[in-house]
Amino acid sequence: MLRLDRLAKRFGGYQALADVDLAVEAGSVHAVIGPNGAGKTTLFNVITGLLAPTAGGVSLEGRDITGWRADRVTRAGIARTFQQVRLFRGMSALENVMVGRHARTRGGFAAALVRPPFRPRGQEADTRRRARELLELMGLGARAGTWAGDLTLVEQRRLEVARALASEPRVLLLDEPAGGMTPVEVEDLNQLIRKIRESGVTVVLVEHHMRLVMRVSDVVTVLDAGRVIASGPPDRVRRDPRVIAAYLGRDA
Repeated sequence: MLRLDRLAKRFGGYQALADVDLAVEAGSVHAVIGPNGAGKTTLFNVITGLLAPTAGGVSLEGRDITGWRADRVTRAGIARTFQQVRLFRGMSALENVMVGRHARTRGGFAAALVRPPFRPRGQEADTRRRARELLELMGLGARAGTWAGDLTLVEQRRLEVARALASEPRVLLLDEPAGGMTPVEVEDLNQLIRKIRESGVTVVLVEHHMRLVMRVSDVVTVLDAGRVIASGPPDRVRRDPRVIAAYLGRDA
């Protein structure tokens, strides 16, 4: 589904990513873990077009998307959330998700927010219906009219996922979605990720919560100093001496 070939990113004299090879299978949950500064978020930024790679390539279903603009990457079928929540705080939860549909509407961003003084029809009605469905999926149906800035942090993270799913991605990149969550909320997130995968969306997960990673992932890739040091099934990766030394610790 998603393939990275010898991907590299340099910032001046700092090598953030070096010769990263990664293959994400369709319908899987593929986790990317590593210590702080390992290059995980940089990897997401290059995949989604926020940063151009210094070298190497990115392909989606065999199609080269290297260096594409972020909006074009979204239309191609890749959506993401962010480690630091990025919502339109002065807009309702429903409106935030409707904005996420702009990549799939003929009128683009503006059309996703049109609210005529008459009953919505056609494209806008479909946008509202799908946005409400996604809010229900995220457990936010009752919060549709609430300003995004008034939601709790956990609700905001769920809203970001709903907005990302509104673009109808084939691949969803989740950047530390469990941040700030209680154990009960993390378990809810585990079930949510499974539902997303069951809906046909491939998930790439960057996460520090190792219990979640080991339970929900089909494959785990470990980065250290911008390089892949291990990749494979969770049980095998957690026992890899290089991973233990670099990240997990001997009690993992």
